[in-house]
Amino acid sequence: MERNPDQDALLTPSEVAAMFRVNPKTVTRWARAGKISAIRTLGGHRRFRAVEIKKFLEQVEEGVETP
Repeated sequence: MERNPDQDALLTPSEVAAMFRVNPKTVTRWARAGKISAIRTLGGHRRFRAVEIKKFLEQVEEGVETP
């Protein structure tokens, strides 16, 4: 099974914040609250799977869930 490179893409909190038009600290709070899942790098930084963030963005735009 081949994987699409976009499926493996990881986003920084700043990139996610730009997508939602919020502050990067808000993205960190969402991750702590469990609204979005985060991956920790070896240095302790959060990274977010692009596929999951796009799905969450679609839900927010549809009004299913507000962040």
